[in-house]
Parts: sequence; C-alpha cells; structure tokens
Amino acid sequence: MNEPSDSVLQHEPERARARLLSRLDAIAESLAGRDDALALLALGSVGREQARIDAYSDLDFFVLARPGAKHRLLSDLSWLDTACAVDWSYRNTPDGHKALMQDGVLCEFAVFELAELSRIAYAPGRFVWRRAEVDPALAQPARPLPQRADPDWLLGEALSNLIVGLARYARGERLAAMRMVQVHALDRLLELLEQRDARAAGARDPFNVDRRVEQRLPEIAPKLPHWAGGYRSTPQAALAVLAELEQQMSVPEAVGQRIRSLAHALEVAG
Repeated sequence: MNEPSDSVLQHEPERARARLLSRLDAIAESLAGRDDALALLALGSVGREQARIDAYSDLDFFVLARPGAKHRLLSDLSWLDTACAVDWSYRNTPDGHKALMQDGVLCEFAVFELAELSRIAYAPGRFVWRRAEVDPALAQPARPLPQRADPDWLLGEALSNLIVGLARYARGERLAAMRMVQVHALDRLLELLEQRDARAAGARDPFNVDRRVEQRLPEIAPKLPHWAGGYRSTPQAALAVLAELEQQMSVPEAVGQRIRSLAHALEVAG
C-alpha cells in the first residue's frame, strides 16, 4: 500500500499519527525478533506527547540492548531497514544515528545498555515493546532533567551576551554577533519569560527553550521578528532584547547605557 504524501498528511494529522505509531510498532516487531535487543523506548511526540504529532514529526527513540550487543545494533541497521527501507543514515553520536526512511520519516535514535540509562538525562518516554526483564520504571529517567536557572544569572548572561555580540558586530564578525545576540541572549530572555508564565511549562522541551515558544508564549510572537531579525539586524535586535529585559527585571543603568551606546553607534555606521 502506498504511503500518504506529505501534502495529504499536512491536512490529516490523524493519518500522520497513525503512520508514525505504526512505524514504531514495525521497528519493535523487528527488534523483538532478535536476541540482542531488550526494548524500544519512544520519546518526544511519539512517546508521551502524542497530541503534538503532525506531518512534520519525526521518530525519537532509544533501543535497549543486551550487554555486549550495543555495537552490533549500532553498526548494522538491518533491524531498522526491515521496518522501512532506509535511504540515508549517519552516526551522529557515539551512541546513536539519524536516519531518513524511504517515505520521508526521519529517525533520531540511540542504543544503550540498561546500565547506561542511569547516567543519561532524557525526557520521560513510553515503552513500545520490552522484554519482561526490563523494568517499566526505566521509562522515567533516573538522572534529573536540567533545572531552571536563577533569574539573576539569566539576566547577567543575557546582558553580557548583548555587549559581546555588539562588539563582534563592530569588528565585522557579523555571523558570530548574530548568534550571540539573537540566539544566546535571546535564549536567556526566553527562559526568563517562561519562568514568569506557568502556561509556558506545559509543552516545554527540557533541552531547548525555543521549541514551540510561539504556542507556549503566544503573546510574545509579535516581538520575535524584532528579537531575531536576522544577519543584518543585530544592533536593532540587541536594543529590542534589552528593552524586554528592562521590563522583566532591574537592569543596571550603566549596563543599559553601554548596550545602547554600542547599538546606536553601529546603526549610524551601518
């Protein structure tokens, strides 16, 4: 049977959901036929957050291996290819791969032995399949997820990022400046904002503050083009981020003046 096209899936999220979850079932069936695999743990939108699945979702999962079998499962992906032909894959970490399936489904996965899970931070998942010897409690991480940072630290980091970014812009390091202001400083601002809005924690990716921020903090969506205006807009972005920081917290006057002085000089210089 032909897989539904992306254009169809875009308008039919239930079909997208069915395709991804059935693909996980197929991967689980393939792994269950091997002696060296112990479990398939689904993460992210195919784990415990299935309401988020849409046509653009990918498959995030862990494969749990018997002792000594990890390398074999990483070096030979026939178990994945059995579920659906893999057009391309590469080893992106010592423990895992990214793989593109023939029908466009992107997989990001890692292989671990049971003893390794206690040393890994991961969001809670769900077991698609597991052998009886695998404790179901392992769907919950033993290692704590990243904790919320202190607001004063977030403010200090954001302000210093703005100063450093504007200095780099003045040197002609436009790409480095853009990233310092519109990525690093902005990330710290987003963390501050979500700490002040309980709604924002609902669908929070514990490793990426910018994920789904338009849905989690809809009131800031109109401001994002000013905070992240692009390669040529770093001085303007720095001023916009500073203005928001001043609304949220007490910014030392000397620091605010320094950032404005740098940004205005760069705007004049073009």
